[in-house]
Amino acid sequence: MVSTIVKLTFEDYLRQYPDGEGKFELVNGELVKVEPIKAHKNVARFLVKAFDRESERLELDYVVDKDIIIRTLTKEGEERGRIPDVSVVKGSIWNVNPTAYGAIIEPLELAVEVTSTNWDDDYIDKLDEYERLGIKEYWIVDYLAIASRNYLGNPKIPTVFVYQLIEGKYQVKSFREQDIIISAIFPELKITVEQIIDASGIGKI
Repeated sequence: MVSTIVKLTFEDYLRQYPDGEGKFELVNGELVKVEPIKAHKNVARFLVKAFDRESERLELDYVVDKDIIIRTLTKEGEERGRIPDVSVVKGSIWNVNPTAYGAIIEPLELAVEVTSTNWDDDYIDKLDEYERLGIKEYWIVDYLAIASRNYLGNPKIPTVFVYQLIEGKYQVKSFREQDIIISAIFPELKITVEQIIDASGIGKI
């Protein structure tokens, strides 16, 4: 007898999401658990606070969170469920139905992925999916310089890549060390790559 693996749809994913058991994404029709280390969480928390402060200071209609599920599509049309490490979404979109569970299917203003051992997922798969969804700005925060030298150079240096959507395609700029990260979503933001690295807590070990 041959057993067939039934792949989950995006709706299945939302219905079967294991609440209270960690963070899960939908990839290739299966639930995939995402287990970030403390330093990874520290970086995400630092950016959530920075974006939230800036949003309040400029009175922007943004919701900043680290647990927003978004629906993406691959080039083959496969539905995926992603949870960026940091998401910035318009309040008008977030509050359409505030009593409902579910996910965002509209483009975010900004998504951040903090790299870990599966760094190629951030640099390749999510980059393509987020561009297809129309996310206006996408940050890859490689605070450990974990990606290949093709991205980081030789020697490898911790880098923040900021992709901005221009006429439907991402254009990228890279920032290192004491560079102030330039964001179109938060044009007055003043944080450096070094500040992000310090926030990770890695240097305190």
